[in-house]
Amino acid sequence: MPHVICEPCIGVKDRSCQEVCPVECIYDAGEQLYIHPDECIDCGACVPACPVSAIYPEEDVPEGWRGYIEKNRTWAQTLPNVHVLE
Repeated sequence: MPHVICEPCIGVKDRSCQEVCPVECIYDAGEQLYIHPDECIDCGACVPACPVSAIYPEEDVPEGWRGYIEKNRTWAQTLPNVHVLE
């Protein structure tokens, strides 16, 4: 199961998750970052790196944020990868 970036990332985009991601599967949507579920290897390195606790394994996403599972899938497929912007 891939990891999912949820609501607490909005407006923060700390990018600590990007720095530790070994497969560069994190994408920038402007107001927040998203994880491409087909590229995520489920290593979990991003979870403790996030200062706002916005990242969850897909199966552990809180009920109120379950919509972020599809948002990560949809947005990450159309956005620039943050690793190639810098």
